[in-house]
Amino acid sequence: MAILSVSGLSVSRDGTRILRGVDWTVQPGEMWTILGANGSGKTSLLGCLAGFVTPASGSVAVLGETFGASDWTQLRRRIGLVSSSVRQMVEEGERPREIIGGGRYGQINFWGRLTAADLKRVESIARQVRSTALLDRPWAVLSQGERQRILTARALMGEPELLILDEPCAGLDPAARERFVQFMDRLGRRRGGPALVLVTHHLEEIPRCCTHVLALRQGAVAAAGPIREVLTDALLSRVFGAAVQVGEQEGKWALRLGATRGPGVF
Repeated sequence: MAILSVSGLSVSRDGTRILRGVDWTVQPGEMWTILGANGSGKTSLLGCLAGFVTPASGSVAVLGETFGASDWTQLRRRIGLVSSSVRQMVEEGERPREIIGGGRYGQINFWGRLTAADLKRVESIARQVRSTALLDRPWAVLSQGERQRILTARALMGEPELLILDEPCAGLDPAARERFVQFMDRLGRRRGGPALVLVTHHLEEIPRCCTHVLALRQGAVAAAGPIREVLTDALLSRVFGAAVQVGEQEGKWALRLGATRGPGVF
């Protein structure tokens, strides 16, 4: 069974077509990155996957459930989402122990009481994301990189089958970004872990475990397939509307502006 399947997906808003006939399938064992310039439709596509955006046409199936024929409220419990929208809703006095634990109940700024089993699982997940030392620090004093690890732990608390990371490195300094990319790579390689979908503008943020790329341009699919078939000078120049050069070394990707010289290392 496919992790997710999108067919002929179109989205319109105020008479403007945002997505146009998107076809995309994620199979078990694949790790996808969604690339595209601002306004390419990435956010709208994620909204459709989470059931927050209603398509004008086409179909969306996630984890065997079809939009319009299944209870999407229940399905969301099987999907973990790490995004800036979640980060901005956390109150500054919250502690990571409760932030992570609240993920099991779908709550932000948790107001309940965690059980002994919850607390044990929080400790286990905190070790996985290397954040045990952060559990009792106020949210206000955490760095951006630390916050992203805590929010990822929160998403994992609900034992999701699909984890969507929506521009998780936004606002991170270069060192914090690299540490988070390494963390995503470990997570993507973990046996029994969730399927991963990363959304980003930057090739440098793609972890080595990534197998496939979906490239969007002006609301349509520019390319979708194995990573080395999609990350080419010609295709990404079209996606970003500028001449770019793509470099790759041992699974680490980079992009720079300039005349294209063919694939390879800068």
